Amino acid sequence: MKRQNSNLKKRLICGLLIIIVIITGLLSRKTILIPAITGDALYAVMMFLMIKFLLINTDYRKIGIISLSICFLIEFSQLYNAPWINQIRNNTFGALVLGHGFLWTDLLAYAVGTLACLLLSKNFRK
Repeated sequence: MKRQNSNLKKRLICGLLIIIVIITGLLSRKTILIPAITGDALYAVMMFLMIKFLLINTDYRKIGIISLSICFLIEFSQLYNAPWINQIRNNTFGALVLGHGFLWTDLLAYAVGTLACLLLSKNFRK
């Protein structure tokens, strides 16, 4: 029972952080004062938090590997341009999830966002 309450608390915190990161990421795209790469790093943070939400008791390093792999797969999928997937990318939600156009710098941003999560989670565990 105590573990269930602890997991519920962790999931609530993760859920709240996911919402904050999504809002911050969307806002980062609305201003020229914040570099576009910031939104990509926040995308990786969001992915990290979402995977942690789903796999609440999994080690942070595994969460980092899984979330970074997903971000990389999504970025590399942008090299594939079939009509059906481009149609998905042409709506707002599809564009937010799948993105448009492969960029090497996005891979770097995902790595930075994931590394930030790993470093912060290490501090929170203490």
